[in-house]
Amino acid sequence: MNYIISTEKNKLKPDVIQAFLSNSYWANGISLERVQKRIEHSLCFGVYLDNQQVGFARVITDYDSFAYLADVFILENHRGKGLSKQLMAFILAYPEVQGLRRWLLATRDAHGLYAQFNFTPISIPERWMECFDENAITKGS
Repeated sequence: MNYIISTEKNKLKPDVIQAFLSNSYWANGISLERVQKRIEHSLCFGVYLDNQQVGFARVITDYDSFAYLADVFILENHRGKGLSKQLMAFILAYPEVQGLRRWLLATRDAHGLYAQFNFTPISIPERWMECFDENAITKGS
């Protein structure tokens, strides 16, 4: 099968992305409007088979020193084909994000995937803080 990865936002299918994210543990209940806002303000990567979107990831970055990887997924019936690895390799090789000092992500269950791309637990956790609102996804639009 010929899967392709693209950063062209006009190819993204926000309804497919919203359908997946709204059932995920990290964005449960997210609205289409919020998904569209995320797409608008992020560097996005779509995975496609025959023009059908089967995967997604986005990077929030200043393009100089920092990036946060978020909303990474491959639809269930396309898993087991190495697409997550291909997507990660594509993202990390993407020219606009070369030379960044720090990448961050949060995951509950994909540590093994990200470890293959040199992601590790935060080395000095006492330097990091967060302000987390677990209900923010479902607030407003």
